Amino acid sequence: MPAFAGVVLGAILVSQPAAAQIGGQQAFTFLNLPPSAKLAGLGGVNVSSRDADATMMYGNPALLNADMDNRLALGYVDYLSDIKQSTAAYVFNTKSLGRLGVGLTYLNYGRFEQFDAAGTSLGEFSVNEYALGVSDAYTSGNFTLAGTLKLAVSGIAGNHSLAALVDVGGIFKHPTQDFTVGLTVRNVGYQFQPYAGADREPMPLDVQLGASFKPEHMPVRLSLTAHHLQQLDIVYLDPNQRGQLDENGVEIKPKKTLGDKIARHFVVGGELLFSKNFHLRAGYNHLQRRELRLENTSAGAGLSFGAMLRISEFQLDYTRAYYHASGAANYFTVARTLGSIFNKSSSN
Repeated sequence: MPAFAGVVLGAILVSQPAAAQIGGQQAFTFLNLPPSAKLAGLGGVNVSSRDADATMMYGNPALLNADMDNRLALGYVDYLSDIKQSTAAYVFNTKSLGRLGVGLTYLNYGRFEQFDAAGTSLGEFSVNEYALGVSDAYTSGNFTLAGTLKLAVSGIAGNHSLAALVDVGGIFKHPTQDFTVGLTVRNVGYQFQPYAGADREPMPLDVQLGASFKPEHMPVRLSLTAHHLQQLDIVYLDPNQRGQLDENGVEIKPKKTLGDKIARHFVVGGELLFSKNFHLRAGYNHLQRRELRLENTSAGAGLSFGAMLRISEFQLDYTRAYYHASGAANYFTVARTLGSIFNKSSSN
């Protein structure tokens, strides 16, 4: 089962547009996976939904804001079988360096059995990847500019690869309305150490632009995000896929259309804001739905549903994201402002 689950998650990773177009010839594509419940609940890609959720700096470092100060968020993702992902994010403000965010995400694919050419078992090995990032944001008026420096490591059976990457982002927040526009360039970097015997591979570059808007008298916030804008054509057609037959028995191969090329760039997310303590979320990622569907059914691929609940000082987030007919991923995030803990301790 772990091997099958690894194949499915691999399909999720290479379904990232640029990778699918060139056959997955990129390294560290795990950086494209949403590491938190909110980001996954909005479709997996969002650069403009601005609130107190510290994990949103993974979507755009410019989303760092005062509501996140001294806030710690811990996330956990239960993928298929033994594949798990853990995430931590903490935000604090400084006088000289601006607002800083520190994030760590760790992805473990489980353990696999190794065999030699004769089929003899050589024991088990593990596969894991992790990234440590430090974000810095500066706000002036209605604009916020930010950047993230990341160190990423990938390991297979003791063989490791190392890369350094940078995210750069910006936010415009309307002065009177709940309207935000975000832009980010993600994963600009260099693979310092490729796997032994392998060539250096490009990083999973992604240019994203999006907006979030809440009508004044409606408890709804809508988000629309475009991704991989650096590459127009991100449609992958399997050359081995059999097409339908026409009335003469001639096979009709699928063709790319302009509408499909455009639609695969967009992710739609929505939030129902019942109160400050309870939100519902839903997202739709058209690229994932097209890339990860089966021949005869989509089985919910590309859809995600989630909720946020605040209990006392804690914020709890949950999302169930459907990637494939074989199953879905469960995202859990818990967050708390640590400043209130320290204040209570000092007053006692």
